[in-house]
Amino acid sequence: MARFPRAILLWRAPPAKPAGERLGKTMAGVRRYTSTFNQMNDQESGMQQKTVLTADDVKKIMAAAETEAKNHHWAVSIVVVDDGGHLLAMQRLDGAAPISAYIAGEKARTSALGRRESKIYEDMINNGRYSFMTAPVLQGMLEGGVPIVCNDQVVGAVGVSGVKSTEDAQIARAGIAALGL
Repeated sequence: MARFPRAILLWRAPPAKPAGERLGKTMAGVRRYTSTFNQMNDQESGMQQKTVLTADDVKKIMAAAETEAKNHHWAVSIVVVDDGGHLLAMQRLDGAAPISAYIAGEKARTSALGRRESKIYEDMINNGRYSFMTAPVLQGMLEGGVPIVCNDQVVGAVGVSGVKSTEDAQIARAGIAALGL
């Protein structure tokens, strides 16, 4: 059995301060914190404002994207996500392959989380940066995911899949244009 050095065995905790002294310092700390908190409420808190997509915004995007696709007779899936990549709407038009719904969602998620068009990632990989294919979470690194930018903030993204990637992006942009940003 291992023996501990005698110094460790004989160690004692330092004597406790009287209760009144501890309480006084603690209460002073609470008063300082409360005073600072009240000053923040009296002044501008400095918190940033965040623009978000409304349900009406999402409906406008979906309707415009669907119209663009139908005008060209393109069978696609259209997905709208919020700035965190969470699904807000998805539609698979008649004749679109089932896999297109999954791919459109991943394109939209990649665009929202990356704060840029998903084509940028495709270009990086095509230009030799193959290791980027292992980036976590980003699985839709193909053209067709377009961020929705309002007041210099990415508030969501649209992903489209089912036709040529340039046409997917065209549909996504048509949907975003309906917001008039």
